[in-house]
Amino acid sequence: MIALKKELEVPIWKKVAITKEEAAVYSNIGINKLDELMRNPMCTFVIHIGRKRLIKRRQFEEFIEKNIEI
Repeated sequence: MIALKKELEVPIWKKVAITKEEAAVYSNIGINKLDELMRNPMCTFVIHIGRKRLIKRRQFEEFIEKNIEI
């Protein structure tokens, strides 16, 4: 069972959607700042799945590239 789980692990840079914890590690932006950004109704990189919020990785990368200050 454990070997099967390792086969299913996908690197962050290959995922379509990531958690805010993964985004924090990936971008070196703090979780509190990510929460603040994700609460903005105009945020283009958040996807809501029920009560869960995920970050669309490609749009998040584009957001970071376009902004010089967060």
